Amino acid sequence: MINKQGSPKKTVRDSMGELEIDHDALYAAQTQRAIDNFPVSGRRLPKKFIEALVLIKLNAAKANKSLECIDPVIADSIVEACESLLGNTDIMSHFPVDVFQTGSGTSSNMNANEVIATLAGQISGVEVNPNDHVNFGQSSNDIIPTTIHVSAVLGIKNQLLPALIYTIETIKKKAKSVKVFCKTGRTHLMDAMPVRMDQSLMGWAAQLENNVQLIEGALPSLQQLGLGGTAVGTGINCHPGFPQAFSELLSEHTGIKFHRAENFFPLIGSQDSAVALSGQLKTVAVTLMKIANDLRWMNSGPLAGLGEISLEALQPGSSIMPGKVNPVIPESAAMVAAEVIGNDVTITIAGQSGNFELNVMLPVIGYNLLSSIELLTNSLNLLSDKAISSFEVNEEKLSEALDLNPILVTALNPVIGYEKAAGIAKLAYSEKRPIIDVAEENTDISRAELEKLLNPVKLTEGGL
Repeated sequence: MINKQGSPKKTVRDSMGELEIDHDALYAAQTQRAIDNFPVSGRRLPKKFIEALVLIKLNAAKANKSLECIDPVIADSIVEACESLLGNTDIMSHFPVDVFQTGSGTSSNMNANEVIATLAGQISGVEVNPNDHVNFGQSSNDIIPTTIHVSAVLGIKNQLLPALIYTIETIKKKAKSVKVFCKTGRTHLMDAMPVRMDQSLMGWAAQLENNVQLIEGALPSLQQLGLGGTAVGTGINCHPGFPQAFSELLSEHTGIKFHRAENFFPLIGSQDSAVALSGQLKTVAVTLMKIANDLRWMNSGPLAGLGEISLEALQPGSSIMPGKVNPVIPESAAMVAAEVIGNDVTITIAGQSGNFELNVMLPVIGYNLLSSIELLTNSLNLLSDKAISSFEVNEEKLSEALDLNPILVTALNPVIGYEKAAGIAKLAYSEKRPIIDVAEENTDISRAELEKLLNPVKLTEGGL
């Protein structure tokens, strides 16, 4: 059969009747119905989500074979079909369903079941049924929550944590190289006591190290899997040994310890673990925004701004102003941070949609969670390589601001008192003179002693 555009078609059937799909499609009727029903955004679930879904189907088939729930020949063909998909760079061409679909993700689950069944049938030479074989002992209601957990854990361990650690290492290396530089500290965006450049950077590193701890703390609950709860959490139509067998096989396959849930109901009826992880990803985004903005402020100018550092020049900054160069990587990072914060709002609202025995916003939770992981991973790597590691310190600009900084008089508080120090600071500011000169004229402290007391580097070490 040929459609109006001349593309060959074939007729397929499901429980609701017949319909036509592209002749070469590996999916079948239920996927086509989803394509027709949800022309919403053109956005599909991420590749990492689909790969995790196929990985789950692979190990589910192995578990069902070991429990003698499905024919070994069919089980082996399902495994081989999944392996071929996971090794296919064009895997996403077989998964066209929109993110904004049925809230359980049934359309995506059946998309996977149909594609795998078609391939398995070609491999085995016997009919492989999407529901009775590929989906045996499973429901969309436990498969999709399990896929959210597995894909998030893999994304965190394989992508985000390495990016965070790389960024921390990059910052620490840069901090060592700029330790000799002292700069004006700022609170409320106003001049404050001096800090060393490495102290500022090590503050970033400590923030990111805290982010790592928070994310690692969110992983154990995500490594608890709801597969085996099937439709409502009772485990109907599932072999009692399946959840344990599956978790052991998946753990062996990935090298990550996954566990069957002790209670399936909360893993199907809620997405609390995903919401918690999203909150930690938001925290990373807030840290990323702080680092990006610090870099932008320090780089501002070069004449009318702070001009303390020069970021690597990567591209022309203006289509009308020749010679202008902008802090494009920190700006990109700041936008990523804003997007991740927005994703967290979506996930929080979606997490509230656990109505009775099922959360019904699962696809959008999975989409935004993996999007945040990928965005943060890529942005951290870019910020490390094209901003943090490569910026140059403008020592002359740092010294110029430090010499005129009236807040240095704070070091004289223990000697002359707050009130007199405040008067000296105001005079130095109004006359735009170095604080040491004004202090020498208005106190009995010798120049040599003032040089010791007002040494910016010494002032970064704390104490009296």
